[in-house]
Amino acid sequence: MKIALDAMGGDQGPELLIDGALRALRRNKELSIVLLGPEDLLKERIAQCVDSGNVAGRLLIEHAPETVTMEESPVEAIRKKKDSTIMRGFDLVKNGQADAVVSAGHSGATMAAAIRKLGRLEGVSRPGIASLFPTRKTPVMLMDIGANVDCRPQHLFQFAVMASSCCALLQNKKSPRVGLLSIGSEPGKGNALIKETHELLRQSNLNFVGNVEGRDVYGGELDVVVCDGFVGNISLKISEGLAEAAMQMLKDEIMKSLRAKIGYLLIRKAFTAFRKRVDYAEYGGAPLLGINGIGIICHGSSSSVAICNAIGEAAKLVENKVNDSIVKSLRQYITA
Repeated sequence: MKIALDAMGGDQGPELLIDGALRALRRNKELSIVLLGPEDLLKERIAQCVDSGNVAGRLLIEHAPETVTMEESPVEAIRKKKDSTIMRGFDLVKNGQADAVVSAGHSGATMAAAIRKLGRLEGVSRPGIASLFPTRKTPVMLMDIGANVDCRPQHLFQFAVMASSCCALLQNKKSPRVGLLSIGSEPGKGNALIKETHELLRQSNLNFVGNVEGRDVYGGELDVVVCDGFVGNISLKISEGLAEAAMQMLKDEIMKSLRAKIGYLLIRKAFTAFRKRVDYAEYGGAPLLGINGIGIICHGSSSSVAICNAIGEAAKLVENKVNDSIVKSLRQYITA
């Protein structure tokens, strides 16, 4: 198993990404990782890592002198920067030299490069991005979280099929429960897009539970929630902000009195467990579903733990042949 990692993506430099790669290599002895970036720079950074010698032979470098910045247009970037880390990564997958790509860089450019180099899976109109959200029980997968801001009912239906297949593999769910994000649980609620999508899902063999509201996402009674990329991205950012704000507000209250500080010492383990539970780093990255290959997009501010988990997630999707499952499901649900 060989995973290509964009070593120049993210907000915190290659050191953190290399650390994430080393964590993943220590965790999985059958794994190899190809770092994408300027060769001399990466060799220098690797040499500074104390334990890099322990994974000798499994940490490789693919020279990619160009990087796509967050300010660049995705289409322009992949057209002009053919030797960028993102483009080289998907080149490796296309040529059979890597099994997947993980990047914390420009998400739009990553999706564009994946489509350009690998193409779409059979039957897929639009690839999308899925992301796991923490809930009271097991995580829920939300799709799409930003790749497609304007969608048709058929697109949302395909998101449901793809996310359901992915969720079944990642979380060992035999029949994932699928909800359609709307402004009310009644079938007649929502705009024309939601109403038409509801009918498509209702007529399918998916385990469709109906329309769900935003507050239902975190209850733990759903496995997949479907929406367009505009709504999904806003939902993701609100959730991230709320989790961070809640943790900070709790810390502020603890610091207000000696009694609160003493109380914190008594519940510190529970507090740490809660923080880990709502930390998006624990859930790795967001898979690109619908491309003819495996790609994982990470948050730009991802920690080394998040990068490690994203690499592990990519390996799991490859091992379980998620794309074969998606194509099989699309053939079953969608007829020409």
